[in-house]
Amino acid sequence: MMKKLLFTALFATSLLSAEAQHFHNLVKDIPSSFRGLETYKENVVWVSGSKGTVGKSTDAGKTWSWVNPKGYENMDFRDIEVFSAKEAIIVSAGSPAVVLRTTDGGKTWKEVYRDDRAEIFLDGMDFNGKTGFIYGDPIDGSFQLLKSTNKGKTWKDVSNHIFLLAEDGEAGFAASGSGIQVFPNLVYLASGGRYSSFYKRNEKENSLDVVDVPIWSGDATTGVFSLDFWDQNTGVLVGGNYSMDKDNRNNILLTTNAGRSWTKPTSPVAGYRSSVKYINKNVLVATGTSGTDLSTDGGQSWRNISEASFNVVAKSKSGKHIYLAGSNGNIEQLRID
Repeated sequence: MMKKLLFTALFATSLLSAEAQHFHNLVKDIPSSFRGLETYKENVVWVSGSKGTVGKSTDAGKTWSWVNPKGYENMDFRDIEVFSAKEAIIVSAGSPAVVLRTTDGGKTWKEVYRDDRAEIFLDGMDFNGKTGFIYGDPIDGSFQLLKSTNKGKTWKDVSNHIFLLAEDGEAGFAASGSGIQVFPNLVYLASGGRYSSFYKRNEKENSLDVVDVPIWSGDATTGVFSLDFWDQNTGVLVGGNYSMDKDNRNNILLTTNAGRSWTKPTSPVAGYRSSVKYINKNVLVATGTSGTDLSTDGGQSWRNISEASFNVVAKSKSGKHIYLAGSNGNIEQLRID
């Protein structure tokens, strides 16, 4: 009996230690609101945000260099894609919409796309290999969609080829640039506002499936703000209402069938969440302005681990390094032991 009790105690202790979390501040008080955050392999991490701010680290966040593009000081770079320590792409929100690219670690930037229309508003981007997409809020009833097949060197507006028709009052969110994900021959994206939808574009079959998402929606401040898929079938959506960021009534959904249907987890996140990321198949992190939550069972149950405000979460390739960035010019590293 004593051996059984000892084993139970040790097992319980191991579970607790396996779920221990530690936040470590890497950057603070930078005069920018960070919403773009991306990594390359294990030690390279880039961040982008308001006031034309772009930063990078090549040592897992220990030291940082700031490589703000000259002449773009008033831009809000809501998303960033990273191909190496030297090669990255940033996209701005609002008009004019610009996409900049660097191949020398941010010493110089080249404008590779520009849209001066007053109504243009780009929300986020994602790449799979050399192929990437950028999506933006609807214009004349259709979401805007740009495509690149050469790692962002050039972009083509495919909005009039791939019609992503939006309902009245439906839009995207540029809270973390993570409302889109690209797989080979597949593009997933999600929306919010008066209506929330999940779009699945099959490039090979030239088809589009649209599913109504049963998440909190109905107002301009509600809907899906972020998605992440572990594989083409297993994924998660988070969002809610950013004007009521501590309300968690219906702001996370899961799918196991490529978004054809969505279900609520057993226990939800603690409030509005603007970014979610699979660390591995079982461990997920979701974050937003009212805090950060952790799941260790594939997203079925969630536990709040911090009430600090962040906008976006990213991980290194192996998941060893987890980063969060927020509106106070802050970047933190999260360790899960």
